[in-house]
Amino acid sequence: MRTRVKICCISTIEEAQVVIRYGASALGLVSAMPSGPGPISEELIAEIAAVIPPGVASFLLTSRQDAESIIAQQKRTRVNTIQLVDRISLHVYEALRMALPGIALVQVTHVTGEESLIEAMNVQEFVDAILLDSGNPTLAVKELGGTGRTHDWSISKRIREAVDIPIYLAGGLKAENVAEAIQQVQPFGVDLCSGVRTNGKLDEEKLAEFFTRV
Repeated sequence: MRTRVKICCISTIEEAQVVIRYGASALGLVSAMPSGPGPISEELIAEIAAVIPPGVASFLLTSRQDAESIIAQQKRTRVNTIQLVDRISLHVYEALRMALPGIALVQVTHVTGEESLIEAMNVQEFVDAILLDSGNPTLAVKELGGTGRTHDWSISKRIREAVDIPIYLAGGLKAENVAEAIQQVQPFGVDLCSGVRTNGKLDEEKLAEFFTRV
């Protein structure tokens, strides 16, 4: 099965068109975050999401933790997938399902140690996929993605083996290490931001090389 590629931190319609042309199956659109690269206005997220063609997923990355705020963000941006980058209460998943039928939910698990395996197993029944990243939500200023760091892929592999839903692998991926990451973890998809950018701008040479290695 072909490994899906999600390109995150999309900031313009032109970037969206470029990564889709190279074969991205999902685009990440980052709303307000406590830290990290790539946040854009919800108005711009809505503009970009509106031109993403059927068959390509539009992911809204949200750090909100209450159902009312997350639902309102989806209504404003009209994305088809919500990526929850922080932990939320179980009742929030239920509220999102009721209010947003047909909208996919992807929960981020930040792989910090053995506890991440338990965390992923506990949420799998409430979401459509889990994305394994390298942030740290316990810091005073939370790291919820975009760190450019890899994490312990052996734990990611165990999570992939233990859960029954698709797994995306993120965190420090680039052309130089993505083949090894795919071989070791065998994820449903890979996700990256800075690995295909130079000085913050999308780099087509890096993008082409990344897809070749995948």
